[in-house]
Amino acid sequence: MKPAPFRYERPETLEEALGLLAEHGEEAKVLAGGQSLVPLLSMRFARPAVLVDVNRLPGLDGIAAENGHVRAGTLARQSAFGEAPPVLERVPLATEAVPHIGHFATRNRGTVGGSIAHADARAELPLALVALGGSAVLASRRGRREVAADDLFVTHFTSALEPDELLVETLWPAAGPGWGCAFEELALRAGDYALGMTACVLHIEEARIAVARVAVGAVTDRPTVIPEAGELLAGEAVDATLAREAGRAAARAVDPVDSLHASAAYQRHLTGLLVERAVLRAWEAAL
Repeated sequence: MKPAPFRYERPETLEEALGLLAEHGEEAKVLAGGQSLVPLLSMRFARPAVLVDVNRLPGLDGIAAENGHVRAGTLARQSAFGEAPPVLERVPLATEAVPHIGHFATRNRGTVGGSIAHADARAELPLALVALGGSAVLASRRGRREVAADDLFVTHFTSALEPDELLVETLWPAAGPGWGCAFEELALRAGDYALGMTACVLHIEEARIAVARVAVGAVTDRPTVIPEAGELLAGEAVDATLAREAGRAAARAVDPVDSLHASAAYQRHLTGLLVERAVLRAWEAAL
């Protein structure tokens, strides 16, 4: 199929882009990498009246470490993000997650901000951002606001962005001594959507877990922290038994639905296994 007719706008400045979003609101769609939007346009699942191409906006593709975070501009390409020195050195969870995104060509064109704003429950970067407790900066003509990742994702393909807002950057908490993380995913084939995925972030003090965040995706309607797993881990030293218990707690906490590729029971079982593996690897990384 071909896209339904739309008006194409290519602003040269952020102010111009925000003006277009303020003018057209829900009738507008933002085009960055286009790896998710273009297929939706072609299948006519998305029918915007106006397409706002933000690829020429200056200063929105930078990646830099600052004040305990790594800031990634919305137009940073996923492949560049995963290989950027600040990310390699300070956000190893993102480095683990990026290779699972689609294929090489997808990551070369797809943007960090586009993936976060698209709010696909099966996407890797939203899950990593939630697991780390990161945030996103949203801009409009009304000003800027920072939204915690825990509050950003609402449900399938739905986020806290208002129709006149543009996600301009994401903030990724930097890991330091005693922090460990792991990302686990299973898909039918490399590049396919995940059947299940999990991210685990641990902070160890005096050989015990001081902070534990376990989050899952693909089996929920948005990237979701599993507090039951974190509570099991808090104050403990991880061994195979404890990791298995955390996995079982996560499996009980999710309520997936049957799909063409996997039953709900299989997805729950898979969630438990992935969490178990992620907890063990994050513990090892933190030591």
